[in-house]
Amino acid sequence: MSQPAQKLRLDYQPPYDWPAMLGFLSARAIAGLERVADGVYSRSVSLNGVHGTFSITPATGDALDVRLDFPDASAVPEIVTRLRRMFDLDADLPRIHQQLVVDPLMARLIAERPGLRVPGTWDGLELAIRAVLGQQITVSAAIKLAGKLVAQYGEPLSSPLSGLTHVFPEAAVLAAADLATLGMPKSRGQTLSGVAQALLDDPLLFEAGRDGGVTRLMALWGIGDWTAQYIALRQMREPDAFPSGDVGLINALAALEGGPVTPRELLARAQAWRPCRAYAAQLLWTSLARAD
Repeated sequence: MSQPAQKLRLDYQPPYDWPAMLGFLSARAIAGLERVADGVYSRSVSLNGVHGTFSITPATGDALDVRLDFPDASAVPEIVTRLRRMFDLDADLPRIHQQLVVDPLMARLIAERPGLRVPGTWDGLELAIRAVLGQQITVSAAIKLAGKLVAQYGEPLSSPLSGLTHVFPEAAVLAAADLATLGMPKSRGQTLSGVAQALLDDPLLFEAGRDGGVTRLMALWGIGDWTAQYIALRQMREPDAFPSGDVGLINALAALEGGPVTPRELLARAQAWRPCRAYAAQLLWTSLARAD
């Protein structure tokens, strides 16, 4: 007998910029795994080998409403913890803004989007795979590759829901697969499998709050500073993570300040944003999306 769907309410301290969060996730939604429609974000999830889905949307008041279809009721506390992290519901925005507004540019961007949060992720391996797929190609190209990976290696949902057909592949499956057959350089396929194997060897590889996380990631073959910082920003929830070589960040700062910017100049400018550079990065990315 299946577990009936549960309704959860996740409170937060306002303001909260749901349109920006939804726009970020929508631009990166993987076919079969995620769906964004009518202001609602839905996706499949897997936890301890059990599969399900959730849909999330703003509630009345300062909260998000979640409809959870998951057969194991004992997993709900862990799911709530992941959702709060994924949607950055516990961010101390007043403290973060106090740090950033010393820079007039950041003060202007915060005034425009005072409720902006840093989108997290459901799962560390998934985010790492996304980041590696995104090396040196566009977001849309990376998402297409991710869709092929999910369709080929992810387990099908027993009860598909509104375009959600598979869960993200397990580490053991990706570690053993020849992922270059999906249409990417062989070296990148090896990096993906290597990351999956590294997680099998160290189940806490992507754990938030663990010391030395970026250093451990950069020790993996094919993982450079940009990839490690991006994983730290979105999965490890490091508030000062900053992928200074990111083309989007460079272009955003150049557009806002009307001149060319090098990665070195961006990194130097970002010193004023410490220890909240992850939130500065999200403000820059969002400014670029608004300008498109």
